[in-house]
Amino acid sequence: MTFTEQLLQELAEAGGRIVKSGSGPGLEKWPPRVAAARRSGRVPETKELYGGWCQGGYEIKLVDVPAWRRAVLEPIPVPARLARAHTVVRTMQYEQQPMGLTKPVQGRALRLIQALITAAEAEGHSSSAGQTGFAPPSHRRRRANPHFAITAQGQTVGFLVLQEQDRTEHIATEKELAEAKKNSWIRIPRFDYTPSERLRFVLSGGQPHRASEWADTPARSLEDQLAEIAQEITLRGEAAERRRLDEIEAARQKRIRWEAAMEEARIQYVEAYRFRHFEAQEAAWRHATGLAEYVSAVRTRVDAMPPGQTRTEAETWIDWAATHVERLDPLNTPPRLPDIPEPRADDLRPFLGHWSPYGP
Repeated sequence: MTFTEQLLQELAEAGGRIVKSGSGPGLEKWPPRVAAARRSGRVPETKELYGGWCQGGYEIKLVDVPAWRRAVLEPIPVPARLARAHTVVRTMQYEQQPMGLTKPVQGRALRLIQALITAAEAEGHSSSAGQTGFAPPSHRRRRANPHFAITAQGQTVGFLVLQEQDRTEHIATEKELAEAKKNSWIRIPRFDYTPSERLRFVLSGGQPHRASEWADTPARSLEDQLAEIAQEITLRGEAAERRRLDEIEAARQKRIRWEAAMEEARIQYVEAYRFRHFEAQEAAWRHATGLAEYVSAVRTRVDAMPPGQTRTEAETWIDWAATHVERLDPLNTPPRLPDIPEPRADDLRPFLGHWSPYGP
């Protein structure tokens, strides 16, 4: 049994995921082994083999190939000439040097863009022109603003069209050699770079699926890869739509939890208000009881006083005080639950934990 067959069998028995633990050379051998297994041709066509470092060691997974990767894509025809150019393409045509490309590749680049935009709009997407007539420096070209964009289901995918460079060994001239000998800070370049006829599309925005760059290669031209690029736009749009719906659902669930927390806070607020009222009644009863005892002691003292104006004034005070004590004593009225005022935001805050009373 080969190593790949043994690995696939182990993954099948483990449910498609294993983690190799340990340290040293015994663990470091797994990345090249997984890479060799991928190249062996023994991994089923409907499966993909993944390997990567994780907290427990080196994780190996065998997962299903996404349906979009197995889909048969219809080739996108590229027009031989721009008879009826799209608005975005016409905007570029008005530039003297669209996208900073050299003359030999300008026409082909515009025809590729025409074909891609036409296919995208047939799928219901929209397109717009970007920063045309602009070529970023080579060391920053992948971070420049897009030349045009296509929007699928609210997700905008920017496209930067780049012209590949051919690199050749630089042969120093006599002048360069003399200057370098004369001035120590002068460095003779090792390579010369010249524009080639190869193009590269760099995509930005959204969740990448197949890739973020497509370029002419000896095996495949960009014309043969346009269907994959068009599919990538659709996939990024679908991923954005799923993310949007997930965010809506997450917000809905969060509001449900917030509303439940608010309802529970209102219940706790009512109970707290009633308990505070209960404590206030008990305090009022103790206060009234103390006052009643004092009034009774005063009455005893006044009853021992001789008749006269002083006693009359004291009895008047006793009548007033007794009436006041009677009003203060909560036992003189039947007990009932208090009317609960509508709570303010700050009234509910102590019962909400990490939630805000103003919204989720």
